[in-house]
Amino acid sequence: MVVHRRRKHPRMRGKTHHGWGAKKKHRGAGHRGGRGNAGSGKRCASKKPSYWKDPHYLGKYGFIKHNVKYEVEPITIRALEEKLPHFVKEGKVTQENSVHLIDLATLGYNKLLGTGSATKKMKITSKFASAKAVEKIKAAGGDVILSSKAE
Repeated sequence: MVVHRRRKHPRMRGKTHHGWGAKKKHRGAGHRGGRGNAGSGKRCASKKPSYWKDPHYLGKYGFIKHNVKYEVEPITIRALEEKLPHFVKEGKVTQENSVHLIDLATLGYNKLLGTGSATKKMKITSKFASAKAVEKIKAAGGDVILSSKAE
């Protein structure tokens, strides 16, 4: 059912405010001190406390790098060695002839860093790896395979 509501306009004929309070209030932004950041000048200090409280109130901050293609999620050799028993228990890492087969993408990482020392033989598949990490894994009898497929 359609409800017919009366318009307010005809009822406001003859009244000076038309529902806006004082006569002068519905003229522009004058009754609220201007639009935007107006009123923050010499005489009136109504908006200055906003600037004092928040240093980011005005302007743009930070920057966006447009040339970064991948979000790097790194893991170090030390962290990988510490978490290895846990990954084996969960079934995310398999073991063949005392060599651990590790795919870093399934673990949620995409870069291998060289911090720490490799004590176990590992065959690691990763998107990225530092030169020192590859060197340390190969010195321990393992291998690092760098995959070039896009994520």
